Amino acid sequence: MSERSLHGWRRLTDGFPWFEGAGRFPLPAYSEFMPPPRLGRAPYGGLDPTLFAENDAYGWRVQEVDEVHQLQPGLQDVGNQVMAHLLKFMADPSSVYVAGPSGRNLKGNPYWSPELAVHGAELARRRHVLLMPLALAKTQNDRGRRHWTMFGSSEQGPERAFWQSFYSAPGREIAAKDSRRIVSRLLEGAFDVATADADELYAAGFRILPVGAVRPFPGWVVDPLPSWTRRYLIGDDAHLGGARFVLTFRPFPSLPAAMREAYLSGRIELLPSPFSLLFWGMPIYHRAGQQHALALQYPVLRLVRRHESWGLRVPQFGWLRHKGPRQPEPETFGEPIENEYARTHRWEKLPRDEDAAARGLHISSIATTLFSTALEDLDLYHKPMARNCQIWTRDGELVLDGPTAARADIRRAADRILEGGVFLYRFQFPPMRVGRHDVYWQRPLCARSVPEHAEVRLIDADLNGYITAYDMEQPDSTRRPVELYPRMLRRAAHLDLLHRIDGSHDRFRYQTALNALNVLDMAELWRGRRLPRSFAEEMLRVAQDKEPYDKWLELVQHRCTTADAERRLVETLRARVEPKHRPPPRARTYQSTATRAYEVAYWQYLATLSTGEFVNKTNSDVIDDPPTRERMTTHLKRDLYALGEYLMQQYRAAIADAGMEGAALVGEHVFKWDTDFEYKQFGGWVANQDGGETERNIVVVIPGKNRSEALVMGDHYDTAYMEDVYEVARGGTGARVSAQGADDNASATATLLLAARVFLKLAKAGKLERDVWLVHLTGEEFPSDCMGARALSQALVEGTFCIRVDGRAVDLSRTRVTGALVMDMIAHNREVGRNIFQISPGRGADSIALAYETHLATLAWNAGAAVWNRRGERLGLGAGKRSPDARTVPAIALHPTLEGEIRTINNPQSSVFNTDVQIFSDVGIPCVLVMENYDITRSGYHDTKDTLENIDLDFGAAVSAVCIEAIARAACARAKKRASRREPA
Repeated sequence: MSERSLHGWRRLTDGFPWFEGAGRFPLPAYSEFMPPPRLGRAPYGGLDPTLFAENDAYGWRVQEVDEVHQLQPGLQDVGNQVMAHLLKFMADPSSVYVAGPSGRNLKGNPYWSPELAVHGAELARRRHVLLMPLALAKTQNDRGRRHWTMFGSSEQGPERAFWQSFYSAPGREIAAKDSRRIVSRLLEGAFDVATADADELYAAGFRILPVGAVRPFPGWVVDPLPSWTRRYLIGDDAHLGGARFVLTFRPFPSLPAAMREAYLSGRIELLPSPFSLLFWGMPIYHRAGQQHALALQYPVLRLVRRHESWGLRVPQFGWLRHKGPRQPEPETFGEPIENEYARTHRWEKLPRDEDAAARGLHISSIATTLFSTALEDLDLYHKPMARNCQIWTRDGELVLDGPTAARADIRRAADRILEGGVFLYRFQFPPMRVGRHDVYWQRPLCARSVPEHAEVRLIDADLNGYITAYDMEQPDSTRRPVELYPRMLRRAAHLDLLHRIDGSHDRFRYQTALNALNVLDMAELWRGRRLPRSFAEEMLRVAQDKEPYDKWLELVQHRCTTADAERRLVETLRARVEPKHRPPPRARTYQSTATRAYEVAYWQYLATLSTGEFVNKTNSDVIDDPPTRERMTTHLKRDLYALGEYLMQQYRAAIADAGMEGAALVGEHVFKWDTDFEYKQFGGWVANQDGGETERNIVVVIPGKNRSEALVMGDHYDTAYMEDVYEVARGGTGARVSAQGADDNASATATLLLAARVFLKLAKAGKLERDVWLVHLTGEEFPSDCMGARALSQALVEGTFCIRVDGRAVDLSRTRVTGALVMDMIAHNREVGRNIFQISPGRGADSIALAYETHLATLAWNAGAAVWNRRGERLGLGAGKRSPDARTVPAIALHPTLEGEIRTINNPQSSVFNTDVQIFSDVGIPCVLVMENYDITRSGYHDTKDTLENIDLDFGAAVSAVCIEAIARAACARAKKRASRREPA
């Protein structure tokens, strides 16, 4: 079927899978290039029913939680800033942010007229209306948030988004009564003129002057106008036809003379304000648009400051100045210079939803931020950001388009800028993508100034614009977009409640209400059935709140002041959640793992992995700089290869003991550490470039009956650098030295080693319905940054996954991964909120299903622990205690009762973003993170205290056993009929 014979969003998803074949889906480190969020259909997933509906070919669903918490606050903030600059410009036309230095943005600008300058100060005291179309899209930040982002003004021109608001599909107008309602609300919101019907609207003086033949840029075509406009159209004659409010997007100099005079004298009002159209006529951006069409988004960005928290995300935009060697300071020509950037990274010890940029913890010059690989500029967690930036000269010449740049392009741009000069830049985090298409929402910012109150008010007129999707690999794609239309999903009662609670700054109430909405979202993915009660309870919980479900519902009603809204929320919850608990399931593996022998073996593996011969477990080891060389006088090579050999030796022994030789396999998934920049002081990176070493994931394949499906149980076997050894403020010297990693992440690696024997036994007995892959991922920690997860995901998406077993290649590309449970730090038990761990699913229904299996495994553990603790060697014991050293196994203790909180992807307490699971989730692999109740402030994380003395054996072994049971449940479940990869279930 040809693309043109398809309609709407089906044109975007046509050709799935697009990425099969080696090298067709590169996945660079997110610290080097933050990629676009892939929506609609993930590379390894099915169609997203929350975005597209089969019976609505042109619809793009917008969740109202986005509207309430991002879009509306963001549009208000942008409106405030834009209007403030416009009013300042009216009073002083030399204002540099609009006019540009020496007024260069006004010279040759078809929307500018000296008449406006003469009357500007007087006009500033009147109301002004914005119908300013903005280019919006979701982007992803380093904390895994998919955030609506302002890219700038619409590249489709100043009027098309307005008129497209009156359509529901190409050529399909919305009902005439709905169109009139929009216009009536616009007029009332703008000028306090209420109209009840078409006659009253006409009598009020509402008229429309089409742009017609005086269109300054022929590509911005919107004709024909919707049919409802016919009654209100006026022409170019001198007679204004009773007009009081004229809707027109014509340049002011092209308006009829009588209309210009009537506006300047205050006898009529223009919608939108003629001053707001200036941004679409600035010559420099039209010149830049000849090389890069989306440069026409830039003009309005000059007026809006960077913003990274709730509301609209706004990346930084400005002018940089760099002094070259042996050159005088470059002339700025009056451009406002913004030469510094506050850098952020996903390892920062801040709450996930806090704006790290606002803290200003890591500030560097723009040139340093973009290009420097000096160790002092990288510190522990930064990489050059050139791939997420676009750079231009003052004359509109493109120097760098980071998202499409290759290594040679970056080098040329760096050389150009380091020579010195003044350059325009925009940090560019790629927009949401469906298939091969970049997608933007062209949405009007509908607002008015209120001079008497010195404020700006949004106008609630339901002017929602339209969606454009560009295949950026095709020439002239912005002139031939696929067009879709937003469908605003309404759950106003619940979200209004959440908005009001948020405004009260009560974080507990906000989190509990947000979790309640997450439960409702999960219920929609639960195949039309009610959510199991215990599962819903664990989604509702906040870690500090231990009250039962019914008490929680009463608590919400009692604590909040909006009783009716709360009552509706509670009623909705009760309708979507089963009223009674299900009995706990029967366990499959606890006879092997809920034992003292398992605990002792678990501790012994922890000791070997963290205190044994494997010292340098960071991929970049050893760093070639004085502080590190002074600290590391011996052992000047990384131990990841030796550690990998040890792991494979352990698995070979387990396979032989199980009598599964020739059936079960252990091998290595080999790849190269490749980057856009050179890191010549990283010993591991250098070894990859000269061929001395490669990177590798260790993979154990345990066969099930259905060899076309596999469950992954994973960890990462590298460790982080110790912050307290590096950071001078914590007594460090700048040395980069690997942590022991008892918790992060030997606690998970030990689990996989013990899991092998459990799954081999199940396979031998013919109980595995599908394969189990035990995967030790390399390079989760910085600077390798989820390297093993990226390599595995890339191979799965491209259909090239194979492992090397005893020198031969074993092709696993025909096996589909139906779920991945990844453990990262599972053995540190917090002093407050004990025995809590998180079960944090990635995106999608299949991730939720795997989280549910993990939840059931937890219920089975707790049911068993109640019995095990009343008999045998555990009878009468207390809770476990930590051991002071590796030589002493902690004494036997009671099995803990575990609290496995379900923290969905939107929960600020989910740690998915901080782990390999983010990569799997982003490409569409069903996935779950299992992690302790992560405390970002504690010692023992990325420091010298990540040792056995901070391990709680009883807790870690219990969580370890739950993970094995969860995979066993999923792997032993009866196979469901599943479609091919081309049409996933």
